[in-house]
Amino acid sequence: MKKTNLLLSLVAVLFFTGVVAAAPTIPAFVEKAVADSNRPAADTMRDADRKPAESVAFGGVKPGDTVLELLSGGGYYTRILSEVVGPTGHVYATVPAALVQARPTAADALKALAADPGYANVTVLIQPTGSPSAPVPVDVVWTSLNYHDLHNPGPFGAGDIPGFNKAVFDALKPGGSFVVIDHAAMAGAGLTQTGTLHRIDPATAKSEILQAGFTFAGQSDALLRPNDDYTAHSTDKDDQFTFRFRKPG
Repeated sequence: MKKTNLLLSLVAVLFFTGVVAAAPTIPAFVEKAVADSNRPAADTMRDADRKPAESVAFGGVKPGDTVLELLSGGGYYTRILSEVVGPTGHVYATVPAALVQARPTAADALKALAADPGYANVTVLIQPTGSPSAPVPVDVVWTSLNYHDLHNPGPFGAGDIPGFNKAVFDALKPGGSFVVIDHAAMAGAGLTQTGTLHRIDPATAKSEILQAGFTFAGQSDALLRPNDDYTAHSTDKDDQFTFRFRKPG
């Protein structure tokens, strides 16, 4: 049964996501950011599974970019994105307002990161999850391993998913990119596992985002793990999809 499910999932993923992109060449500025000695050991220990260099290179983030990073957590990608965009770029890292209301210290780690002179180009934004925005139009909106949570009750929930994706669209410059990395559910699972296994059907996520007016710009194969049987709670080692969408213009 597992082999049959695996085959069906692979066929559906290829059908709904299109051609999988070849592994991109990793620019030196991305390699340097990932190798940053200021990154904590708790982050670098996860690199083998998360493959941040491949993901950031695929996302096309480059020096001088302005990035809106959604639901930034402890700053795993915030530090890397900060180093990639450099002193002429900026990273706006968001924390859900409802989470800070429930736990006032929830943004402290990110605020400490932004106060570090080494990450002076980071600004922490505490805002409602469902209406992401930045003070200026951005080149990239980035979200990693949390799009599924937007569908769940609680501080990470967006409530209105079409409204959320439209807000992301509006936050971007014409031609800007929306990069989404998340834990894959079995093909056909839709939204049934977002609150249990914390996974989402890639086809469902793609369909929702395209409805906001985006075009599909490609998929990375860096985090595809076809041996996943899609029955366990999400981890860094499970099958994940990496999508890039583009705002026309």
